[in-house]
Amino acid sequence: MKIVIAGGSGLVGQALAEKLSKRGDDVVILTREPASVRTGRGIAWGGSDRGWKAEIRGASAVVNLAGSGIADKRWTGRRKKELRESRVVSTRALADAMIDAPDPNRTFVSASAVGYYGARGDEELDEASRPDESFLSKLSVEWESEALRASDASRVVVLRIGIVLSTRGGALAKMLPPFRLGAGGRLGSGKQWMSWIHLDDLVAMIEWSIATPGVRGAYNATAPAPVTNAEFTRVLSRTLSRPAIVPVPAFALRALLGEMAGPLLLTGQRVLPERAAGAGFRFQHPTLDEALTSLLR
Repeated sequence: MKIVIAGGSGLVGQALAEKLSKRGDDVVILTREPASVRTGRGIAWGGSDRGWKAEIRGASAVVNLAGSGIADKRWTGRRKKELRESRVVSTRALADAMIDAPDPNRTFVSASAVGYYGARGDEELDEASRPDESFLSKLSVEWESEALRASDASRVVVLRIGIVLSTRGGALAKMLPPFRLGAGGRLGSGKQWMSWIHLDDLVAMIEWSIATPGVRGAYNATAPAPVTNAEFTRVLSRTLSRPAIVPVPAFALRALLGEMAGPLLLTGQRVLPERAAGAGFRFQHPTLDEALTSLLR
């Protein structure tokens, strides 16, 4: 198949491109720096260049992973605007391209995030749970709405992605240095829920979304066993055979990171992949023990 990936230079995009290329697919990466693409064909997008639209018209599937890193910088007003535009505007452009060239056999898989649900304490959340009024929730709602506009032109699948576990990047890679030094610990109270997914399972879920005709609409891309931050800390320290006795106080995180400390680190969501499980998707790493063992041992 010919598969176009927007945002293919990030952690998930690179892993997906490698997997698809190995199985023989024609992988096209939409990027502002085509020369930097290591796997697949790099095609320029953004600005006045519209050559990428021809790639969309001939694609079996389009995967939208575009978006600036949500935790890369403090959330100033300007940064929030950048986060929104990097997700909403890019998704709008992709949806418009598909609407201009409808193809019922094409699949559009578009990323969203578990931030859609906001902070909900111990409440178990499935795809029918409602969003709240927080910044990440509103951003995710708008992000998804742009993707779903293409529903009459392609089969649309929205994946609400949790914390992606990989040693190649993301949250786990940032946690490993202090934990390996024995300087890791829970964040704040440790009671906040972490809805996570192994990188391999996320790539597999994207492949499954493309290959399964009956899959459409929103799906939680999280493992079936979310854990609290305290439990995550215990499992990670046990897997590394290192102590984790240096907790980070909530006030210190808020002082360091500002507004984003709350939604990203100190509150969380207990998200369950009800629709994916019901539709037959099987996780290779359903528990945190299995996931961390596969990554770290």
